[in-house]
Amino acid sequence: MEPRVLKTETEYEEALARVEVLMDAEPGTPEGDDLELWSMLVGDYEERHHPIPLPDPIAAIRFRMEQAGLRDADMVAYLGSKSKVSEVLSGKRPLSLPMMRRLHEGLGIPAEVLLSPSPRNRKCA
Repeated sequence: MEPRVLKTETEYEEALARVEVLMDAEPGTPEGDDLELWSMLVGDYEERHHPIPLPDPIAAIRFRMEQAGLRDADMVAYLGSKSKVSEVLSGKRPLSLPMMRRLHEGLGIPAEVLLSPSPRNRKCA
């Protein structure tokens, strides 16, 4: 199979098999260049046909808290009072724009994740 834009699931499967064959290729070699090209084609197909939805904002906050070893009390700096932290993390209070800004700037949580509607607080929006 020659490299080209992947349009079918069969072409995608064939491209995945090609990537697997080339997986150990050294960068800067013809095989490494082939691996890079096939990987780009596979990635493009996956973005178009198998998009990964954004995570729930609260789940993303909790994940970042776990990564950074933060406790609920540490979140007061980003969300406000202890009661606001509790309400936000339980889904009883939606994130405000200032909260989102502080979380994005302070913890590096992508803004598009924080802006996405949370299934937990859709009724609040």
